[in-house]
Amino acid sequence: MNHAVLYVRDAQRHKAFYEEVLGFETVIDNPDAFVFMRAPASDNHHDIAFFTIGDGAGPSQAGQRTVGMYHLAWEVATLEELVEMQQRLEAAGALKGASDHAVNKSLYCMDPDGLEFEVMWLVPPEHWGAEENQAIVRPLDLVADQQRFAALMGDS
Repeated sequence: MNHAVLYVRDAQRHKAFYEEVLGFETVIDNPDAFVFMRAPASDNHHDIAFFTIGDGAGPSQAGQRTVGMYHLAWEVATLEELVEMQQRLEAAGALKGASDHAVNKSLYCMDPDGLEFEVMWLVPPEHWGAEENQAIVRPLDLVADQQRFAALMGDS
């Protein structure tokens, strides 16, 4: 995937959230209409764009009454970054859940319009083991994961 484009009530509100909480960089900013942003450490021109449609827009009904996207996932390079991101998301009131999927560790969050996104760390493939081809959903235990993957800590 190269990038995502979302219709939101206020692109500037999303810009502030993605900059302050997720560390994204603004690439193009048209305050009355749209914002294009790049994820941290990305070489892409932009990874996400937001187009303002106004505060009168209703909440997304995707997955409840209409088809639509469930969520986007942003990958961090290290387990330490995931731990840091958990703290930042909690402080922003955006963290809504967390799961251990065996092959990745995931934080589930809501953006300013209530659209879901995921921040995840991909476990190195050599550690996937027998659960590689299974749909695993367990409670996330980042303290245990930091101990388990201590040899990888500090690697990018």
